[in-house]
Amino acid sequence: MTSAGDLMVIRPKRFELPLWAVVLGLLARWSWRATWWCLRHPVATGTTALLLAVYVDHGWAGIVTLLVSVAAVSAVWRWRHEPSWWTWCAGPMLGWCRRVFVYRRVWREAMTLCGLAAKYDHQTILPRLLAVKSDPALDVLTVRMVRGQTPEDFQQVTANLAYAFGRRHARVYSEHPDDPPTRTGRWAWLLRLVDRVRFRDRPSVVYLVLVRTDALRTVVPPFPVPTVPDFTGLPLARREDLSMWRLHLLATHVLVGGATRRGKGSVLWSLVRSLAAGVSVGLVRLWVIDPKGGMEFALGRPMFARFACKSFEAMADLLDEAVTVMRERQTRLAGNVRVHTPTTTDPLVVVVVDEMAALTAYLQDAELRKRIAGSLGLLLSQGAGVGVLVVAALQDPRKEVLPFRDLFPTRIALGLTEATQVDMVLGDGARNRGALADQMPRWAKGVGYVILDGTPDPVRVRFSYISDDDIRTMAREYPAPSDAADILAQVGRETAPEPNRPALPRQRASGPLLPDALLNLLNPDRQRERDGDGGEQK
Repeated sequence: MTSAGDLMVIRPKRFELPLWAVVLGLLARWSWRATWWCLRHPVATGTTALLLAVYVDHGWAGIVTLLVSVAAVSAVWRWRHEPSWWTWCAGPMLGWCRRVFVYRRVWREAMTLCGLAAKYDHQTILPRLLAVKSDPALDVLTVRMVRGQTPEDFQQVTANLAYAFGRRHARVYSEHPDDPPTRTGRWAWLLRLVDRVRFRDRPSVVYLVLVRTDALRTVVPPFPVPTVPDFTGLPLARREDLSMWRLHLLATHVLVGGATRRGKGSVLWSLVRSLAAGVSVGLVRLWVIDPKGGMEFALGRPMFARFACKSFEAMADLLDEAVTVMRERQTRLAGNVRVHTPTTTDPLVVVVVDEMAALTAYLQDAELRKRIAGSLGLLLSQGAGVGVLVVAALQDPRKEVLPFRDLFPTRIALGLTEATQVDMVLGDGARNRGALADQMPRWAKGVGYVILDGTPDPVRVRFSYISDDDIRTMAREYPAPSDAADILAQVGRETAPEPNRPALPRQRASGPLLPDALLNLLNPDRQRERDGDGGEQK
């Protein structure tokens, strides 16, 4: 009997499976998981099967012999071609070991404390560590984000992630940090198919790069001078993974920002060295502006077709003539090509400007400063396509100092003094993506972050150090041709010494700011002198 208010518990009838059905279901489930694991890890599965087969046939002696043989082959492989040994042998093995014994062990704690864990349906959901790829200096972690996360969520906690895994430097890439390699040979078609899968676009995945060993701590020696400069890949610096970083100079302008004594000269001289062979045969014309009186570039004077270091008027003339070259090429190439191809008869003109702020902000002559700014604006906005390029360096990247910094597609940030300056040089959000140029240690001269046109993720590199003796040798071996006439047929102007120009008349620093007519009325003697001069001229 029940009455109102009594609690009634109604349970559905349970359907109980027999024990043999439960056992078969569990066996099927475990078998499917084991099969799926073997399919996802073919290398581990194949290695285990091989070891078991050798043990069954030859016992422990066979396994020891096999391991010794593999070690010997690995040693010879590393001796003969270490890059491929790291790519196909040591890198995957080291990455697997570090994934299991280093990152998986602290993954939950790191993701939770860095604020990357999410709550859904009363459960904690973590980003998933898919793979770890290692090389001599870096660990590249492939991470699948939680649904609803973006790469910006990881970029904002880049420093936290680095220290969470016991490292000082880390960066987050929304796309694969490496480009697909160029495949040649008989099996190139197969390797290209594999690369198409390896480097496919994966929007749900981010790549966390952790610097395990700082390969940029040692000074980078000068790279060999290319016999024929490749303007799409000039060797300038060493990357963190010990590979070479190449600058795509064709049809672009380059901005180098860095505090004093941070290695801007290494960047500029590395670029000059990579173009040296082209300078000597007339394929490249270097027009150099050194507002510091020649303290930086005077050693390489024989390589420069034009050189201005003392007179700001000469610097303005140089920029005006560069604009004239640009206009002439626009008229001649319009309707034929869209990008200029350098030749010995129509060379690439590279205008190198050291300490750009001396021309755009600190120059006292307002009219001359305005003239220089107008020429630079025209070159930066229209000169890349016709082979008149600008490479500029400066210390202060503020908008007041360089109002047209957004016209530089390629940017390089060396050591800077403030965190806000990183975004000024490399663009908004660059520091959050790992470009910690304001935290450069004292030894990091010539170390910087580069941003290429179309790739928002920064790359950390160290530029080669060019000593004074290297510059003298380079200037002696690769001088500009003696007949390197001005492109506009101004023969003798390029190789001639810089003309001595008289100083411009300047207004008195003090005195009444009155018009000449009123001054003449107030000063009768001055009026009589002017009248007398006019009579003599008549």
